[in-house]
Amino acid sequence: MNLLENIFENLLWKGRLFIILAVIFGMFGAVVLFIVASIDIYHVGTYTFEVLTSGSHPKDFHEKLVGDIIGAVDLYLIAVVMLLFSFGLYELFISKIDVAERSESSKILQIHSLDQLKDKLAKVIVMVLIVSFFKRVLHTEYNGALEMLYFSGSIFALAIGLYFLHKSSNSH
Repeated sequence: MNLLENIFENLLWKGRLFIILAVIFGMFGAVVLFIVASIDIYHVGTYTFEVLTSGSHPKDFHEKLVGDIIGAVDLYLIAVVMLLFSFGLYELFISKIDVAERSESSKILQIHSLDQLKDKLAKVIVMVLIVSFFKRVLHTEYNGALEMLYFSGSIFALAIGLYFLHKSSNSH
């Protein structure tokens, strides 16, 4: 029975290596998002150059620029989520990243527990949601005092959420 138990436990332990698929495709997703966001910023730059050199000033020019840039920032933040997710899964389930341990640079990508990974991901996801909210707000029209009250209430709720998020990160 001991031999069978050892074989099963060995297979079970090596089964954790399937996580490498999530790591590889998570990194691939992050790279794709970084490329797409960078292309979006490039298009914003070329569009801005064309508008400025032609002397025209299209309607909603500023709103379009800010909206497109915020959209790219949103993609960058989601790419960071994927990057943190991949690094965290690798460090937690596969192996410590030796280069990161020896590096004197930022320790932000070092993950030592599932709770730490969850906290880092949650903070970046909250920032993604805030950026997405800001992008939607740019294109919203307000008709009346009640809608403005809802708008100000949502901004207040975001501010309170950010306060508690920041407060909880300082208490650790």
